[in-house]
Amino acid sequence: MPLESSIVGIAGAPMVSEVDARWTMAYAAALGDVMPCYMDTVGGVIAHPMFPVCIEWPVQVAMRAQFERATSLTRDEAMRAVHATHDTVLYRAIRPPERLTTQLTVAGVERRKPGAYMVTRLDTVDAAGKPVCTSWYGAIYRGVEVKGPDAPAKLPMAPPEPVVEEGEPLWECEVDVPAGMAHIYTECARIFNPIHTDAAVARAAGLPEIILHGTATLALAVSRVIESEAGKDPARIERVAARFGAMVMMPSTLTVRVLAREGAVVFFEVLSGEGRLAIQDGMIVLRA
Repeated sequence: MPLESSIVGIAGAPMVSEVDARWTMAYAAALGDVMPCYMDTVGGVIAHPMFPVCIEWPVQVAMRAQFERATSLTRDEAMRAVHATHDTVLYRAIRPPERLTTQLTVAGVERRKPGAYMVTRLDTVDAAGKPVCTSWYGAIYRGVEVKGPDAPAKLPMAPPEPVVEEGEPLWECEVDVPAGMAHIYTECARIFNPIHTDAAVARAAGLPEIILHGTATLALAVSRVIESEAGKDPARIERVAARFGAMVMMPSTLTVRVLAREGAVVFFEVLSGEGRLAIQDGMIVLRA
C-alpha cells in the first residue's frame, strides 16, 4: 500500500529522557572516544555531538505505531524503512544531568526512485523549554509508492559544496570497526534494532549479515573531525549532516576523508572496508 503524503504535519506525543553522565559516557566509550570532556566527571562532562540520536530513537519507535494507524502501510512495508539522510542542528552541548523532551513531526513525504522518502523532524528542548537540538531524519521505504502530491520537507539551508579534486582529500585516517561494535553501540546508545545484532533477523531482511548502525559510522567520523578540525572541543559542533550509502560490515576498517574546509564548514566522506561510500555529502559546521 502507498504512503500518503497527507500525513505531513502529524506530530507524536512528546517524550521525556533523563540524560545522566552514565549514558553519555557509555555512548562515547562505544565509539572508542574517551576524551576527558566525555569522561572526567570531576569537572563535569558533555555529551558527544551525535548523542541526540539516543534520545530520538525511542520517539521514532513510538511514532511507528501511530504511522500504522494513520496510513495504509502494512507492517512489512513499515519495516522496509532505511535511514538514508541525517541532519542535526545543535543549539548547545548536552551537559548531564538533564531532563530533555523530544517531539517528532512528519516534515515531508516525496517520491524517490528506490521508494517513498519520508523526513521526520525531531525537536528537543530542555527543562526550561529552551531548544537544545533539532534533527531531520530521512528514511526510504524501499519499494513503497506515495499517494498524493509530493510534500518535500523544509530543511535548513546547506552551504554550497566546494570543488574538490577527486582523490585529493585534505587528510584521511583509518578507523577500525571491531567485530562486536554493533552490539556495544546498541547497548550503550540504547538503540535497539535487531538487524544490527541478530544475524537471523538481518538475513530475513535481505542483508548478508548484521551491519553497523549508520549513526555509529557517522559518529566515528564526527569524532575524528573534532580531533583534527575543532581543537578537540565537541561544544564547537553546531551542525552535522550526511547521506548514508554502503553498508558497514564487522570487523572492517573505515577511511574517514576530509575533502575540504570552507570557513567554518568541514566537508567529509567515509569509505567502507570495501572502498565504497558509506557516508557521502558529509558536512560539519563549527562554532567560532
